[in-house]
Amino acid sequence: MSTVKTWVTGFPRIGEQRELKKTLESYWRGEADRDALYACADMLKKRHWEYQKAAGIDAVSVNDFSFYDQTLDMIEMLGLTPDRFKDIEDDLDRYFAMARGDKTHTAMEMTKWFNTNYHYIVPELRAGMTWRINIEKIADEYKAAKALGVSPKINLIGPFTFLANAKRSDQPDAEDALALFDEILPAYEALLGEIAKLDDHVTVQMEEPVFVTDKVAKITLLIKQAYTRLALAAKNVDLYVVTYFDHAVESVGQLVQTPIKGIGLDFVYGEKNMEVLELIGDSDKTLVAGVIDGRNIWVSDLEAKKNLLDQIADRVATNRIIVGTSCSLLHVPYTLRYEEKMDASLKSWLAYAVEKLDELSLLATLFFDGAASLQSEAAMRYAQNREANATRRSSEQIHDKAVAERMAGIDALKKQREPFAERIKVQHERFGYPELCTTTIGSFPQTPEVRAARRDFKNGAITEEAYIEKMKGFIKECVAFQEEIDLEVLVHGEFERNDMVEYFGEQLKGVGFSQNGWVQSYGSRCVKPPIIYGDVSRPEPMTVFWSTFAQSLTDRPMKGMLTGPVTILNWSFVRDDQPRSETCYQIALAIRDEVDDLQKAGIKMIQVDEAAFKEGYPLRKVNRPAYEKFALESFWITTNVAETDTQIHTHMCYSDFNDIIDTIEAMDADVISIETARSGNILLKVFERHGYKKEVGPGVYDIHSPRVPSVEEIEKQIRSLLEVLPARQLWINPDCGLKTRRWEEVKPSLKNMVEATKKVRQSL
Repeated sequence: MSTVKTWVTGFPRIGEQRELKKTLESYWRGEADRDALYACADMLKKRHWEYQKAAGIDAVSVNDFSFYDQTLDMIEMLGLTPDRFKDIEDDLDRYFAMARGDKTHTAMEMTKWFNTNYHYIVPELRAGMTWRINIEKIADEYKAAKALGVSPKINLIGPFTFLANAKRSDQPDAEDALALFDEILPAYEALLGEIAKLDDHVTVQMEEPVFVTDKVAKITLLIKQAYTRLALAAKNVDLYVVTYFDHAVESVGQLVQTPIKGIGLDFVYGEKNMEVLELIGDSDKTLVAGVIDGRNIWVSDLEAKKNLLDQIADRVATNRIIVGTSCSLLHVPYTLRYEEKMDASLKSWLAYAVEKLDELSLLATLFFDGAASLQSEAAMRYAQNREANATRRSSEQIHDKAVAERMAGIDALKKQREPFAERIKVQHERFGYPELCTTTIGSFPQTPEVRAARRDFKNGAITEEAYIEKMKGFIKECVAFQEEIDLEVLVHGEFERNDMVEYFGEQLKGVGFSQNGWVQSYGSRCVKPPIIYGDVSRPEPMTVFWSTFAQSLTDRPMKGMLTGPVTILNWSFVRDDQPRSETCYQIALAIRDEVDDLQKAGIKMIQVDEAAFKEGYPLRKVNRPAYEKFALESFWITTNVAETDTQIHTHMCYSDFNDIIDTIEAMDADVISIETARSGNILLKVFERHGYKKEVGPGVYDIHSPRVPSVEEIEKQIRSLLEVLPARQLWINPDCGLKTRRWEEVKPSLKNMVEATKKVRQSL
């Protein structure tokens, strides 16, 4: 690779109009063949390389594209497929079975990628594992990129991060698989040896975000040994170790003592990285300075970024600095090109992935050559950048006097409800639900008919009255089905909602939304995060109409379904001109009003989902108390308006609860449902060890897989739950919402769940 000045850690892959999502789902339904799937992938990879080439990006990634997940790709690349999938001879069938499961194989566990909303497939490793290197995917992409005139760098997940994110299949209680370091390192050496054969000179980006977590303390002394060996594994490979999401102070001192070529640091979310610049400056290492924000969508303040780079250059020679993104652009949408309906002022304050390429290129020119070197078009873009930042700072759209007045009294609301023992007694008397009460998490299938009705209404093709009647029809069918199979606590199905966060964002003041701001969550699943640009408030009720209509159809309890303030915060693009805690408190006040309106309308079971509660945790423990404080307080503000006989539920997605069980208890929800289907009882045992007294709904089957679990399978799962917690404390439910599943899967699965529950009850 010739002189490199600009570096993109990674690029989104789902397609600027979700082309990969649509083709994948068509393939899974049997409506598209493999040729169509591969053709779509080839088209997207070529397009993404050309975008970066056109923007003048020097270091462009290959192997950042994936049909499902990059960690899953690494598992396949290293030949570390779990034994239970080895009976599947076809590579693609096996790959998707590992990700999604099939009729005879349960899917691999999936969890969040550090503190993001992206999910990765968890490797299953064991002592004595055998590896087998296959770089066919990398080789194909490398050759294709070079044919386009791109100088590619090859992205790999580093060995420490791969192990830290893996679980031991032979030691289920092990925190991670880092003890297998001596077994995995030779596999990586062999992998680099194969990669070295691709070209006379190859650049490899080894991603090690685990270095920015507290786990680095366990591995610091191994870093020098590992990267010395890996850097020497192939003489023609330049190895760059890239970190992101926080500071990597501990690892830099080790990495500078190895023969690697460069180190990538995040200067957006890792300010402490400034402390180790002298170490890099005194070494021969190149610094990839991550200064363009890869996790948020606000337009960069290029003047401030240039000043930051100048400070970095005081300690590291300019000719050893590469200007880069703070992390992969996977975490932001593609391009503003299709945002035709967005408020013009808001749009001028934003930069998606394609726009960030231009920012990166312009910033590099400013830094290396100075503002005087800008050609007319670049000079105009620089002037526009300064203007956008100035107008955003002074805009009246951002500040709301009424919200400020309400926030002045916020401290009085930061408290728990009356004791749980008192509440739950009243709630049992009111609702009279049985042990092992059956329910669902909230959403039901979003069929083509449901989506078409919402789209037609949004586009003005049908009237509001016609739209409401269509939604009522879907709700009636959903309620009738739940009664038919004898579920005990019902939901209305959420057919009116496009997304559990976006739906609320569209109804909150101070929050904008996009037409095409899609971001990959996992596999083909995409979300469209709201854009919190100003003070947040709730102009009018958001869910009461639908919940009260659904309750009118049945005598059984109907849960009101809300998204909690912490999840709205963590799954949105959040303003960066005030502390995140202040924004979260504002959202909490808005959702508090909705809780109160629901209970006044007769909805006395209210689920305030905090699916992303754990996701927002800082990666360093030292920073966690401050987050826990405002996150807990925000949940209390939202829910402590509930009366004693109003039962508050919450739901949390894939998380390791070991280190936050005290905080979960402090949230003070009456019932919490959690995703445990892919991890057995490991998560639930945390609740047992802690002596958790509130009620829990562990997922009894995995909704992220298309397979239908049998009665026997669910019965076995329920009995295993009873080995951990008593029946009075347990609820029975799927492990997440059913929005992404088809009715053909949902109906038999829920029917089997209810039947299995009744069988277990009879034997108690």
